[in-house]
Amino acid sequence: MMDPAYLLERLGGVARGRTLQEYGCSRTDLAESARAGGIRRLRQGVFALPSADAGVVRAAQHGGALTCAAALRAHGVWVLPETDGRVHVWLGRSGRSHEHPECSCTTHYSPGSAGLGLAPVAVCLIHAYRCLGEEAFFAAYESAWNRRLIGAHDRARIRRELPRAAGWLLDLARPDAQSGLESLLRLRLHLLGIRLECQVALPGVGRVDFVVGGRVILEADGEENHGRGRRHADLRRDAAASALGYETLRFDYSMIVHDWATVVAAILPALGRSRS
Repeated sequence: MMDPAYLLERLGGVARGRTLQEYGCSRTDLAESARAGGIRRLRQGVFALPSADAGVVRAAQHGGALTCAAALRAHGVWVLPETDGRVHVWLGRSGRSHEHPECSCTTHYSPGSAGLGLAPVAVCLIHAYRCLGEEAFFAAYESAWNRRLIGAHDRARIRRELPRAAGWLLDLARPDAQSGLESLLRLRLHLLGIRLECQVALPGVGRVDFVVGGRVILEADGEENHGRGRRHADLRRDAAASALGYETLRFDYSMIVHDWATVVAAILPALGRSRS
């Protein structure tokens, strides 16, 4: 007999009883393991490890797979902070939802057969467009593409299932964005009509995030760049760029996400200086 907890661990922490039975666990085995505390019975025919992710557990109780922002984050995709704090559940095209204690789930119906656990990245992105808005979707889409979590087939599916009005976002997206901050910066500058070069390699400097106006470098610095060693390396890069005639502007997460007016107020005069 295969140990139910061992199986659940390899199936992502949650599974239907019939799936566990296919691997040799009888109903009696499942009941005994649940009584002993090795696994949890979430509802009739659905089991989870006691250590399973809370969102995945809630989604399974509701009848489907965790999707949208929380699932994207679990897949390793860069996502802006969630807005509603709800558990978002994918039920496939016509799945059945189940009432459960303190249920405040947001249910998503879309093509496909939803299992349990985490919804596929492409499905999560489709739902994120509906729930999180264009900016958050765009940053997550580029992050997933950069991490090779979506392929050509996935991108075609996303384009097919999103509204036609989303096509311009998909056309603008690139696979080389190194962070969600870069994606947000590029999207917002595009909306201002500012054209930029992305991931530009400069001699003696290295690769920079963006160059605008031919002589202005824009760098989006995430939290991982706050260390003292990273700061010293950035100053050396900026000095090398200045020696080549470039002006460097650096913006952190807080500025790009919460203080965009300050970012624009810095970029526009710098562009004017580059043209004089």
